[in-house]
Amino acid sequence: MLVPFLIMLREGIEAALIVGIIASYLKQTGRGQWMPAVWIGVFLAAALALLVGGGLELVSAEFPQKQQELFEGVVGLVAVGILSSMVFWMRKVARSIKHSLHVSLDHALTGSRNQVFALIAMVFFAVAREGLETVFFLLAVFQQSEGPAAPIGALLGLVLAIVIGFLIYTGSMRLNLSAFFRWTGLFILVVAAGILANSVQALHEAGLWNHLQTVLFDVSATLPMDGPLGSVLAGMFGYQDAPTVSTLGAYLIYLVVALVMFFLPAPAPVKQSSSVSSQ
Repeated sequence: MLVPFLIMLREGIEAALIVGIIASYLKQTGRGQWMPAVWIGVFLAAALALLVGGGLELVSAEFPQKQQELFEGVVGLVAVGILSSMVFWMRKVARSIKHSLHVSLDHALTGSRNQVFALIAMVFFAVAREGLETVFFLLAVFQQSEGPAAPIGALLGLVLAIVIGFLIYTGSMRLNLSAFFRWTGLFILVVAAGILANSVQALHEAGLWNHLQTVLFDVSATLPMDGPLGSVLAGMFGYQDAPTVSTLGAYLIYLVVALVMFFLPAPAPVKQSSSVSSQ
């Protein structure tokens, strides 16, 4: 439950911040009448995420066992790529995201003849990115989890993200976003390493990866994956009680490389030109 809760909380807060920045800027510049277009973009993005997630889940349910394992492996690899890019993208643009959204808003409202559709499209693509990231991650987690705990955790994370986003927008709450995204980003990288290891195992069970399958150690008698603690570790960090060279190797290589990149100094934001052409 904790993993989908934290991911949905982080992604939800990112989306809420985007919407909040847009809404605040429209209000500050006397263009509050455009807010209905903003909400249309938000709802369309949410609908797309639900459609993609529901469609993939329905299609995968009809697969035979080997195709199911292949689907699980591919979704896991996509989720790892998306999660990694999400963490490093936010680390790179955190300082300039507000300015970038303001520029995009001005361009949509002054640089296009169809202002309503331009604004809807701008909000749609900004929010849809967060939604699709979440869909692929949750698919990977749900496939490795049993019972209602994971969906309930995701729902609670979404509800809390909406509440926090609203409180930040109204000024009722201050959140250290830099520390929040830093610590949740670190947690996500550890989770992504576990998803990668499980994806490698799924590709092996699908018959696509049969190399480096020597079992390094077996602690199933001490800490089985289907036990209380083992199931929690497996759901959160991809724990395996009998890892092979390929699964443990993938886990460690990814984690070491990702953590080194994560703790390197963040790149300096690109300076924007001071000359802005007036419309």
